[in-house]
Amino acid sequence: MTQGHEYFQSCLMPLPDKDLEGPSRLPGWTGRHLLSHLGHNARALARLAHWAATDEPTPMYPSTSARAEEIEAGAAWPVPRLRDFVVEEQNRLTHELDRIADDRWDAPVVTAQGRTVPAATIPWLRGREVWIHACDLPSGGDFRDFPDSFTDALIEDALDRRRGVQAVNIDVRATDRKTHGDDDIVTCVEGPAADLARWLTRGEESPRLRTGTGAPLPQLPPWL
Repeated sequence: MTQGHEYFQSCLMPLPDKDLEGPSRLPGWTGRHLLSHLGHNARALARLAHWAATDEPTPMYPSTSARAEEIEAGAAWPVPRLRDFVVEEQNRLTHELDRIADDRWDAPVVTAQGRTVPAATIPWLRGREVWIHACDLPSGGDFRDFPDSFTDALIEDALDRRRGVQAVNIDVRATDRKTHGDDDIVTCVEGPAADLARWLTRGEESPRLRTGTGAPLPQLPPWL
C-alpha cells in the first residue's frame, strides 16, 4: 500500500496542474475526478480501519449515492488542494490502520460492494487503488512498473471476481511466469503478466495477448 502510494505520487508530481484539468484515462473523468476519488477512497477505508480498531460500525459510505457525490464535489476543488487531499487522507488511513490491535486484524468489516472481509484486507484494497489509478493519470504509470508479487496477486483477485461475481469462464497463463492454468476452463488467455493484469482490470487489449485457440479475446464487463 505504501509503495503504491509513493508510485502514484511519483507519477502525479511531474504533471502540470493544467494537465489534470483535462481528461484522465478513465472515460468521463478528468484528472481532478481521479484525485478526488483517491482522496475520498482513503477516507472511506479509514472508516473501515476505525471500525476494526474500535468495533464501532462505520461503513465506507453513509449511502449508496455518497461515493459518487463525494467524487463530484471534490472534482470542483482546485488542483493544488486535491494534490494535498490525496496525501492527507493517505496519512489519515495509515494512522487509523496503526490503531488496529493485533487481535483485531481478523475483525469483520463491510466493503462498499457489500462484501464482509477481515480488516487485514484493507491495505490490499487501498494498494489496488493507488497502483492501478497511477496508470489512469494523464501520461501516468504503467502496469509493467508494478512489483511482480503485486501483479500476480492482482491477477488472482480479478480472476476470482470475474469467475465468481460475474460468472466469466476464463483463465490466464502469464508467459513471463511459471506456467499455470486450468485446462478445464473454456477460454485461456496468454501473455505477459502486466498485460494480463491490465486486461483483467481495465479491459484493455494488447497485441501481446492471445487465446490458445486463436479466437478473439472475450469482452469483459467492468471489473468493479
